[in-house]
Amino acid sequence: MDLLVNGKSYEVSVDAERMLLGVLRDDLGLTGTKYGCGEGNCGACTVLLDGNTTRSCVTPVVSAAGREIITIEGLATGDELHPVQDAFIEHTAFQCAYCTPGFIMSSAALLSRIPDPDDAQIRSALSAHICRCGAYGRILRAVKTAAERSGRAEGEQR
Repeated sequence: MDLLVNGKSYEVSVDAERMLLGVLRDDLGLTGTKYGCGEGNCGACTVLLDGNTTRSCVTPVVSAAGREIITIEGLATGDELHPVQDAFIEHTAFQCAYCTPGFIMSSAALLSRIPDPDDAQIRSALSAHICRCGAYGRILRAVKTAAERSGRAEGEQR
């Protein structure tokens, strides 16, 4: 089965019903995507599948074959972090950081759809994520900062 992950093509020989999370972590060595609840409820396993947030712990790998998969490792461009990654670091929008990859992936997907989201839109996009350390305020500020910076960068290019 062919997988396109972070712009690279991989041929994997795995059970088609195996969950995408296990293939990413165990077969491809991409351990940034985390196993949390195993039921798609906490968000730690979030990846982008054709640009849409997807819970990889409940997604059979066969449903991702031939589609573009982006993990936290593929969000940066070369040595330059994605604006959301950079803002999360600046605002220390994590404590234990276990949930951070999922929050970042969903935030990046939100900003690709809505470049200047309001607080309610950010909260809605991230509502299905759980941060057991309670860094929600810092996460909200980080997403707002990333949106502001992305907007300025786009304005400079015009």
